[in-house]
Amino acid sequence: MTNVKKFVFSPFQENTYVLYDDTKECVIIDPGCYSDNERKQLETFISDNDLKPVRLLNTHCHLDHVFGNKFVAEKYGLDLECHEGELIVLNYAAQAAKMYGVQMDPSPSPKHFIKEGDIIRFGNTELESILTPGHSPASLCFLCKASNFIIAGDTLFRMSIGRTDLPGGDHETLLKSIKEKLFQLNDDLVVFSGHMEETTIGYEKIHNPFVGERAVY
Repeated sequence: MTNVKKFVFSPFQENTYVLYDDTKECVIIDPGCYSDNERKQLETFISDNDLKPVRLLNTHCHLDHVFGNKFVAEKYGLDLECHEGELIVLNYAAQAAKMYGVQMDPSPSPKHFIKEGDIIRFGNTELESILTPGHSPASLCFLCKASNFIIAGDTLFRMSIGRTDLPGGDHETLLKSIKEKLFQLNDDLVVFSGHMEETTIGYEKIHNPFVGERAVY
């Protein structure tokens, strides 16, 4: 079984995830740790549970999801992995931080690009990458079939969807990604989003006001 630990970090209240299994290997997804205290929280959890970080993944590269990329990469000797289509967003993150009046350490560049359908392995766990553009140019979701959950980034939220008014966003593309990719998955699949609490695919099919059965267009 693969365990999911969620941290809520930064003024943007972003969800950072650590996934780990019985082997103690783990992956860190979207490290949004902004302050020294938040970086210490992440480090302490990993140390207290004797975990070994082996991969650093970004679902997408908006600044709130990459605040901690540099820290994690240097602390654990990891190379950043994301979709190649997110490079333009990653390269803009430091400028975006200035616009929001926040500080950030520049993220390292990716050393490996993830494509749709790639299998990301660590310990006894496999994650399948699913390309879901719309919130950003090349957002990825990471599906763990064996443990019945998906890390969805900012594609889908509980009764909401990712914003599409940022550069590279497109509303119709996002709706298509959700309907044609995520809504084809099991109804009981647990969705861990980039903000707010978790939900399920089945719940969002019915209740989501943007893409569910009760959506108003």
